[in-house]
Amino acid sequence: MSAREVFDRLRGYLSGEHDDEEVWAEDVVVETPFAAPGRPRRIEGRAAFLDRARQDRAALPFRLEMSEVTVHQTADPDVVIVEYELGATLPGTGERRSAPFIGVLRARDGQVAHWREYQDTLRVAAATGHLPALLAGLAQDSPDVQDAMA
Repeated sequence: MSAREVFDRLRGYLSGEHDDEEVWAEDVVVETPFAAPGRPRRIEGRAAFLDRARQDRAALPFRLEMSEVTVHQTADPDVVIVEYELGATLPGTGERRSAPFIGVLRARDGQVAHWREYQDTLRVAAATGHLPALLAGLAQDSPDVQDAMA
């Protein structure tokens, strides 16, 4: 299975079209270098990642939808870079919100062996109503941000 085909499986999982958790390798490494304060930047192992993913999904009052997908092949046949938007329609208001993402996927034996996801953290927080908490967390993490907000 090509890295592109593995991404297509992953896309279905991330969009909630299926719950095939076997898309993740047992020893998968998932990184989110721009994660919000208090969120992990690296998770190792399928069990640890799925535990976190289940908690995060349960906390969302909406279903995520992936759109605007562009897949870039690389010189390494096991690696693809993907650009996409994750969006949702908010319950109650019907308002549609989305945020851009970039992912780097390394496939091995038909599974995701490594997933590095770059998020627009501010836009995600604004879309989910968590912007005040994000800004407070950033201020706590950085004296420079505390000075700028004063």
